[in-house]
Amino acid sequence: MKNINERDLPVQWMNWISKREIMTRITDIDAFEKMSGKLQKQKDPNRKSVCVCGGSACIATGSLGLIDLFEKEFKAHGIEDEVDILVTGCHGFCEKGPLVVIRPEGIFYPMVKKEDVPGIVKETVIDGKVIESLLYVDPMTNEKIVYEHDVPFYKKQKRLVLGQNGLIDPMVITDYITVGGYKAFASVLASMTSDEVIDLIIDSGLKGRGGGGFPTGIKWKLCKNAKGKIKNIVCNADEGDPGAYMDRSILEGNPHSVIEGMLIGGFAITASVGYIYVRTEYPLAIERLKKAIEQAKEFGLIGDDILGTGFSFDIEIREGSGAFVCGEETSLMHSIEGLSPEPSQRPPFPVESGLWGNPTNINNVETWAVVPLIISNGSKYFSDIGTENSKGTKIFSLVGKINNSGLVEVPMGISLGEIINGIGGGIPDGKSFKAVQTGGPSGGCIPASLMDIPVDYEKLAEVGSIMGSGGMVVMDEDTCVIDIAKYFLSFTNDESCGKCASCRDGSKAMLDILTRISEGHGKPKDIDLLVELGEAVKDASQCGLGQTLSNPVLSTIKYFRDEYNAHIVDKKCPAHVCKALVTYSINSEECIGCGVCLKNCSVGAITGSLKAAHSIDTGKCTKCGVCREVCKFNAVIVE
Repeated sequence: MKNINERDLPVQWMNWISKREIMTRITDIDAFEKMSGKLQKQKDPNRKSVCVCGGSACIATGSLGLIDLFEKEFKAHGIEDEVDILVTGCHGFCEKGPLVVIRPEGIFYPMVKKEDVPGIVKETVIDGKVIESLLYVDPMTNEKIVYEHDVPFYKKQKRLVLGQNGLIDPMVITDYITVGGYKAFASVLASMTSDEVIDLIIDSGLKGRGGGGFPTGIKWKLCKNAKGKIKNIVCNADEGDPGAYMDRSILEGNPHSVIEGMLIGGFAITASVGYIYVRTEYPLAIERLKKAIEQAKEFGLIGDDILGTGFSFDIEIREGSGAFVCGEETSLMHSIEGLSPEPSQRPPFPVESGLWGNPTNINNVETWAVVPLIISNGSKYFSDIGTENSKGTKIFSLVGKINNSGLVEVPMGISLGEIINGIGGGIPDGKSFKAVQTGGPSGGCIPASLMDIPVDYEKLAEVGSIMGSGGMVVMDEDTCVIDIAKYFLSFTNDESCGKCASCRDGSKAMLDILTRISEGHGKPKDIDLLVELGEAVKDASQCGLGQTLSNPVLSTIKYFRDEYNAHIVDKKCPAHVCKALVTYSINSEECIGCGVCLKNCSVGAITGSLKAAHSIDTGKCTKCGVCREVCKFNAVIVE
């Protein structure tokens, strides 16, 4: 057994607990309870710290470059022993990265630059002053917000799964233990039977967060009771929806929560091994997962005879190569087995015959991460949140034409309008809201007229969409629904494994019709043909990809049929997106002849003299839109 590397632990830990106690492998539950209790008790909640977001989005905007600068400033002021630097997981407000939070006050600085670091250390960390120029400004009220919990983006959220992301270093297991991590697993081993664990999950009302919404506890029970000596569990982290990054952020920010959930699930199902199937495009998530598993093994929390109870469980990481179809559970299992990732006919379901013919339980990242919270706080803690049939919270990636894009966790039953306007801050640039597409490429587009509907499994299905894994793409008045339907159908058509003719050929036929409509060659009968094809693909396809890929087309026809008619009958794109159906011209009354558009036109379609109105040769114009972008006088017209 390899010892825990002392360098993996923050310096301050050595002040709270003896090295011997940390470095010694835990051998029983009493020892674990004693150590974790001491860590929680002795960590000073009032100790000053600078929290730097270390999620992928903030790293992409330069957060890691701030860490060395903070350390240098601490040393320069002689406070390196008094103030900690904590590199955390994703805080959710990805658009405003890099994010820095000064604790314990919770002072919130978004979009921090390198040149801001000296001022933050001197004025805020040392002098306790707030730097107003660095504060977040609410776009709805223009109010400057000081504290993180007062930022409107967070106020209407209920961050259960994501709540610890901004408080712990995901690379340090003792950080997770300090906030109560692995206590749920220890209590399960010490005082619960597998049936009691399953009943608790059933009573909580937890449904799978991967999209299907099947009751988690029922699935566990079916797997446990299935015939077979060997049982397996799988964490589906093959997150492939465009714009979705919920699972990635959980794995990056709190990998131990997923591991603990899998350990509890393994105990409940009587499994001895678990697999985390994660796409290789998530290198940071994989790195932190590997570190978390390594540390959990060193603490005796993964392996043989865990905490002296006789329960043995191992976890392996399997990297996928990015095939979207691997998000479907039977395709995922084939990939783990080294086979071609194609779906299988069901039944038998994986809980009866899964990996290598053994009963296998598959849940996604978010589902596993919430399990320890339910065990620690009781089923009522979770079931009291949400609606009658959709319990708890759900994480969404809020992207598109929205002021506050990012990762949000909200109670089931919250309205779409509250998410888009209350949390998302509305639509940028004074544009009007048009629709929101939920559920990834297999979801539907929900119009502005339905913004009062509650977000739960049943209501979304009623209006022609799905919950999916949690993608939420917002559209404004400049979005063409035919273009959106084409985009998502192109994605699913490319990602189809090709096994089912209905999915393979049907999606291609639908895409061809949409392309024809967008190019001005649509026919009135095309709309009914799309509906007929869409329903046929849904009915005849074997897996969830084919059964839902028509949703973007069917929902846009249902709610925006007039826009389809405009493309087909009037040969116009109301959103001015489809190039074949728009014309660029210059308003002579607004044009002052500055020549900027002329200089930027790469095909020479614009002519005119200096200080005289210009014109566009529609025969040469490629409709690239550059002239409209560079014109400061709004003289370029698109019709």
